[in-house]
Amino acid sequence: MRRHLETITLMITSDGKDSLPDSPKAAPSAALIPANLERPIAAAVAACLLAAVGWLALSGGFSGGLVDHDAPPAARPRFTLDINEADAIELAQLPGLGPATAQRIVDHRTNEGHFRSLESLLDVPGVGEATLERIRPHLRPIVSPPASRH
Repeated sequence: MRRHLETITLMITSDGKDSLPDSPKAAPSAALIPANLERPIAAAVAACLLAAVGWLALSGGFSGGLVDHDAPPAARPRFTLDINEADAIELAQLPGLGPATAQRIVDHRTNEGHFRSLESLLDVPGVGEATLERIRPHLRPIVSPPASRH
């Protein structure tokens, strides 16, 4: 069996009526934090707030904006492909390349062999400097095959 003890402090007002205290300071037993710990706790809270403000300032503040977790920004998927392995359908997905240019790249690779560098794409009719620069971020680096040992 538990017993709950509560202390209720009654105040008698100047007109003689009983009333409950309006604030915890009126009832000393209602203090949540002991008086000897109020200053150290206030100093610790102030130090934490200053550290948070310092971290926010060093990390760039709110320049990055806030992310709404219910509606995050759409991620832009970025794909890359190997120019020496991709078929015409995959190549046609590159920005600025249509099905005809993609097929010319495949035909050039079939007739001339693997591309030795990304710049060798300039040999394909319809692929110029601007097209190459537009698709370059989506192309994997060309790795030379290992020399065969005989």
